[in-house]
Amino acid sequence: MFGKRILLLVPHPDDEVVACAAAIGRAQQQGAEIFACYLTHGCIARETLWPWQRKHHDQYVATRCTEAEHVAALLNITPVGWSSRPARHLWQNLPVIHEEVKQTIVTHNIDQFWVPAYEGGNADHDGLNALSQKFTKSVSILEFAEYNFYQGRTHSQAFPYPNGTEHILTLTPEECAKKRTALKLYASERSNLNYVDVTREAFRPLAQYNYSQPPHPGTLWYARFQWVPFRHPRVDFTNPADVSHVITRFLNLPSL
Repeated sequence: MFGKRILLLVPHPDDEVVACAAAIGRAQQQGAEIFACYLTHGCIARETLWPWQRKHHDQYVATRCTEAEHVAALLNITPVGWSSRPARHLWQNLPVIHEEVKQTIVTHNIDQFWVPAYEGGNADHDGLNALSQKFTKSVSILEFAEYNFYQGRTHSQAFPYPNGTEHILTLTPEECAKKRTALKLYASERSNLNYVDVTREAFRPLAQYNYSQPPHPGTLWYARFQWVPFRHPRVDFTNPADVSHVITRFLNLPSL
């Protein structure tokens, strides 16, 4: 199931921990080398912050990068790309990211990569999952469940729609402790990581999806606070229908 030279496509620094910290260790035990390409710096854009916070934006980004470096050292993974792209912008730039990923695969002789599932947890995750469909003929691909709001309930490390190909890892006490340590290293994201189940991880070969529709009916995880009547920086006001439109347009590009 695991490749020998695995590329983690990390939409935001901390997703490598949430999705697959234990799976990384299991793959390494089987002789795999693990590389990580961070496709955003993980912080929202400067202009999205409150006006009084904007002068600290560079500091926020530097902190998140330092946290990712410490986690990479803990998990023994090799960073191979750091993006200056803000969070919430990945799904809007799929053609550019496609080229970045294609070059990284060639440069590092990658035979497998890991991506988040298409589950409505984050628009960037969903866009990256769709982008990975462009590579199914060149590398094997595993997708990892992170979090979703299927049927109006919080789910962690569980796919909304199992298809029978899932692999469920039950973490050992040592793996649980290591994952908790890695999550704590992302101190700047502490308030956003309290939902993570550290007792299991779930992955499967990349499934086929109807990307013209949101991942599941009802409210998606990233849209669950969009009722707020003003533009709060911590609320992602991305329209799921817009994400589906952008993804579909990208997948229909004949040149990619």
